[in-house]
Amino acid sequence: MQIANNVRELVGKTPLIRINSFSKEAKIIAKVEFLNPGHSIKDRIALNMINEAFKKGAINENSVIIEPTSGNTGVGLAMIAASYGLRAIFTMPSSMSLERQKLLLAYGAELVLTEPKLGMKGAVDKANELAKEIKNSFIPSQFNNPDNPKAHENTTAKEILEQSDGKIDIIIAGFGTGGTISGTARELKKHIKNLQVIAVEPQASPLLSQGYAAAHAIQGIGANFVPQNLDQSVIDEFFVVSNENAIATTQKLARQEGLLAGISSGANIFAASEFAKLSQNANKTILTFLNDTGERYISTGIFG
Repeated sequence: MQIANNVRELVGKTPLIRINSFSKEAKIIAKVEFLNPGHSIKDRIALNMINEAFKKGAINENSVIIEPTSGNTGVGLAMIAASYGLRAIFTMPSSMSLERQKLLLAYGAELVLTEPKLGMKGAVDKANELAKEIKNSFIPSQFNNPDNPKAHENTTAKEILEQSDGKIDIIIAGFGTGGTISGTARELKKHIKNLQVIAVEPQASPLLSQGYAAAHAIQGIGANFVPQNLDQSVIDEFFVVSNENAIATTQKLARQEGLLAGISSGANIFAASEFAKLSQNANKTILTFLNDTGERYISTGIFG
């Protein structure tokens, strides 16, 4: 009998899918991360950060998990915390989608909203303040916890190698904490010669490529500071995507591919389609990520 013992055993092992509507010249494939049990790629890091914290003695069965999150990491952590019977508190800008906020509450977590103009830094500061007040609390610190990118080195990258037989030429990913692109690329580059790694930034907030941060509509990527977990040594190029192109591509994914994904997924696919147009990339295989489910963005109005 193949029966999972708990929800934690369902994290990962997501499929790759061919994206057909965006390129005839190159092959675009995507890892369908919204098929994780918490419906985003962040389930992977939530599981690894909590499991490693238990192993290291940083938490016990009475600990309180506190984390600043733009949404998906909070949902993943809330799910994992619930499965372990742990109390969880999350801080996030009030501008994040209503679905993300309600999901955290559905898992039994507590939510503290911060001023949108302060960005993720405001949420980080509030989480640190709460941790000082609450005994036996633990902040996983997704932006600087090495167990974040290690989750992708140990699972995401290895799954990609097995599923693709290592036949990947270009990998494209947006970054929020930097964990996905850093961990996945670091491991893949050990096995795939001449792999090209492209990091996607919001055009409205191109912090690393152009040196400034501002408000943007691509939830989940483009924090207004440089995360410690972002390993720039594995990145070959930065590519910016506008709010409009990310949203239009998200809509097209749903209507032409039947894939209801989030806005950062649209940014990834748009970037992949642009690289697919380049003559030097004809017949190459471009891999990217469908980070989370589009159901998390219905209230934003992007689907009409």
